[in-house]
Amino acid sequence: MSNQLLKGKKGIIFGALDEKSIAWKTALACHAQGAEIVLSNAPIALRMGEINKLSEQINAPVIGADVTNMDDLKNLFTESMKHFGGGIDFILHSIGMSLNLRKGKSYTELDYGFNQKTFDISAMSLHRVLRTAWDMDALNEWGSVVALSYIAAQRVFPDYNEMADAKALLESVTRSFGYHYGVKKKVRINTISQSPTRTTAGSGVKGFDGFVNYAEKMSPLGNASGEDCANYCVTLFSDMTKMVTMQNLFHDGGFSFTGVTQAVIEQMEK
Repeated sequence: MSNQLLKGKKGIIFGALDEKSIAWKTALACHAQGAEIVLSNAPIALRMGEINKLSEQINAPVIGADVTNMDDLKNLFTESMKHFGGGIDFILHSIGMSLNLRKGKSYTELDYGFNQKTFDISAMSLHRVLRTAWDMDALNEWGSVVALSYIAAQRVFPDYNEMADAKALLESVTRSFGYHYGVKKKVRINTISQSPTRTTAGSGVKGFDGFVNYAEKMSPLGNASGEDCANYCVTLFSDMTKMVTMQNLFHDGGFSFTGVTQAVIEQMEK
């Protein structure tokens, strides 16, 4: 159901790789609620993914950008503002990659060069995006930026590896830049700490099926789906949440505040 919560709003969505992506689902949800969108991803992801299919579906241009490259980001914002004929109202940062995970290195044997790249791509890229928007005055007053996080930023999930540190840094950037952008232009910046979700990227984490099944048993409402997360993003991009900023918002069916459930107890007693 559409009630046009985002009618007249214009946004950039980073990270839509395929139909499993939360970014993909969010683009569909925002479009259904009346928004105009520009899609962006890294050049290699544009080649590997199916973003052109989404582009046609929602009539959104695709502008490639390496989020670790300031010139690429400047071009993205320049071209997006040309396309929109003005400023930008919202941004979704759905970007993350761990080179140590890809190479099969455990947390206790990190390659620090890989680690630095992971932080740059998965966390400091948000700072770069915000810095570019700040320098170019690209975001409209009362704009909204959302980045996707995970509870491993607060709790230990051994196989989540260095991505846990990257998510903690991502949430810190959200708070710090959120203060400055709020003072300057009433722009709000938040993270959503989402349930483990079966995306192409998430499935690369060792033991991911165990993450999903455990979280399902530990969440009073069950795991939040990618579609649920997309709808939550819509509310945060809308004018209904204008006073929410610098927050890490748990969207996980109650997992984050549940000590134990009867389902988990019964599983342990088997």
